[in-house]
Amino acid sequence: MAGIARAFEFEDLLPVMAEKVGGEGLINELCNGFELLMDKEKGLITLDSLRRNSAVLGLQDLREDELESMVKEGDLDGDGALNQMEFCVLMFRLSPDLMDESWFWLQHALQQEIATSS
Repeated sequence: MAGIARAFEFEDLLPVMAEKVGGEGLINELCNGFELLMDKEKGLITLDSLRRNSAVLGLQDLREDELESMVKEGDLDGDGALNQMEFCVLMFRLSPDLMDESWFWLQHALQQEIATSS
């Protein structure tokens, strides 16, 4: 999946966005991105809709195999397309900094829960 990591270098901006707009704002922005890329009739991001709409997000230079890999990597239920949740999960996974920060906050919350229940 090196092609996807290369193509999505801009994802390193997700932590910056999260800091500026907050967690809820980031989710809203991801949902907006999903809306831009999805097939309006199916309500999913398909390979065709990704191919057609990728330029809207500055991804027009992605090769066909990179588009296919993106859909395949994010497709958790195996239906060949991305629903909104799969898209958001994929975007988080493609942002190592955001994943590290999320992992930190999850551990912090678990430690707090353990401390208060003891």
